[in-house]
Amino acid sequence: MMVSRASALSVGLMCAVIFALNADAQVKQPLAPASERIVVIISVDGLSACYLDDPKADIPTIRRLALEGARADGMKCAMPSVTWPTHTTLATGVHPGKHGVIGNSYWDREEGKSVAFIPDPLFDKDEIVKVPTIYDLASRAGLKTAAICWPASRNAKTLDWTVPDIFPNDLFQKYSTPSLLAEFREENIPFDMQETWCKAPVGGVARDWMYSRMACHVIRKHRPNLLMLHLVESDHVQHAYGLQSPEAYWVCSHSDDRIRDVWEAATAALPGRVTFFVVSDHGFMSYTREIKPNIKLKQSGLIKMNGTKIVSRQVTALGQGGSTFIYVLDKEHRSEILAKLAAEFRDVEGVDLVIEEKDFAKFGMITADKDPRMADLVLSAKPGFSFSDNMTGDAVVTPPGGPVRGSHGCDPAQPTLRSMFVAWGAGIKAGSRVTGMNSTDMAPTVARLMGLDMADVDGKARDEILVK
Repeated sequence: MMVSRASALSVGLMCAVIFALNADAQVKQPLAPASERIVVIISVDGLSACYLDDPKADIPTIRRLALEGARADGMKCAMPSVTWPTHTTLATGVHPGKHGVIGNSYWDREEGKSVAFIPDPLFDKDEIVKVPTIYDLASRAGLKTAAICWPASRNAKTLDWTVPDIFPNDLFQKYSTPSLLAEFREENIPFDMQETWCKAPVGGVARDWMYSRMACHVIRKHRPNLLMLHLVESDHVQHAYGLQSPEAYWVCSHSDDRIRDVWEAATAALPGRVTFFVVSDHGFMSYTREIKPNIKLKQSGLIKMNGTKIVSRQVTALGQGGSTFIYVLDKEHRSEILAKLAAEFRDVEGVDLVIEEKDFAKFGMITADKDPRMADLVLSAKPGFSFSDNMTGDAVVTPPGGPVRGSHGCDPAQPTLRSMFVAWGAGIKAGSRVTGMNSTDMAPTVARLMGLDMADVDGKARDEILVK
C-alpha cells in the first residue's frame, strides 16, 4: 500500500512526539532505586552563589564540577535564611512552615524562654522534622544512608551511619553511630576533639578537616548510596568578617580543598558511579549596624524593667540574624498591639520588611494559631543591618561606623543571600544550567536522580539537568 508524503510526515511527527513523551517520562517517572550509585551532597554553610563567578574566589574544584556538570545562577533559600530551617528545607523539599524547623530557635510562650534548635542540643530529628527527608525515602527504599554533621538529624532512625551537628562531646558521641566511632579511632580521626574545636575561635577549620575525613572514610568503607556532609567554617568566618572579605576568600579556598578531598575519595572508590552536589544553605550580607527591637519594646512600655531585670513583658523579640521574630504574649490585646508594632517598626531605620501574618504563607512560614512556636510578626533587615536581642542602652539602631561583620536570616530575595548549587557526575547533563531554582527543588531533584518518589513537596525536580 502506498503512503502519501503528507501521511508519512504525519506518522513521523506522531512517532517523534511519542518518543519525546516516552523519553521525558524516563526522567519524570520514578525508576527503581539506584542501588548501584552513590550520591554525595556537600553543604558549605553560608557559601553565597556570588562566589562561583567571582574571580577573587579560589575555588577550582567547585568550578570544575560546575563546568563539567550543571550549575544554577543561585538558589533562593528558605525564610528565615538561617542554618537549621534552610538545611531542613534542602533535605525535605518544603518550606519551614511545613517541615517544622521554623528558625534556629523559638520562644516558648508557656515557659517564657528561648528554646534552641541549633545545634541539636534538645531534640531528636523525629521530634522536630514533620515531613520525610530524602534520607528517609532512600532508607525506606532499601538504600544505605549516611550524614556527617547534618543539622536537625540527631538520632535519625533512617541514617545507617551518622555523626550529629552537636557541640558537647557527651551528646556528640551518644548520638553518633557507635561502630563509626570505633572505626574513626582506628583511623586516627580525632572525634573526641569535637567540643574543644567547637569552642575554639578558629575551631571550624579543624572541624571541617575532621568531618571531611569522616566522610571519606564512610565512602571508602561502607559505600552508602546517599551521604550528606555539612561544612561549617565558611559561616563562622563570614559572620566575623563579612561577605567577600579577605578572610572570606580564604575560607572559600579552604572549603574547596575539603570538597576536593571527598570528591577524590568518592571517585576513586566508585569510578563512574558517583553523583556530586555542592550546595549551600544560604548566602551572606555584610553589616555595620544593629537593630535592637527589644529596646523599641521597652520604649513602648511593652517590656518593663527594674534596672537590668525584666519585671514583665507583653511582647518579646527573638533574633534570627538578619530577621527577628516578634512574639505578642498579651493575648487579650494581641490585635491592637500587632497593628501598633507593625506601623512603628516600618519607621525604624534599617528595617526592610515588616511581615504580618496575612503574608506569612508567601514566605513559606506558618502562623502562630497553627504552631504556637511561631512568632506573630517577622522583621527583615536591609543590607548593612542585622538584628540583636541586646536590651542595654537607649538606641534602637546603633550608629554608623561599626566593624564589618556578616549576617543572614533576612529576606532570601536579597541577591547575596542566594545559595550555591552545583551538580556533577553520573546522571547529570554536562554543561547544563538552571535558572529560577529554589532550595525546595534540591530534595526532589536528588530523589528523581535516585529513582525515588518524593511527593507533596513545595519544590520540583529540575529535570533539565538530569540525563534522560
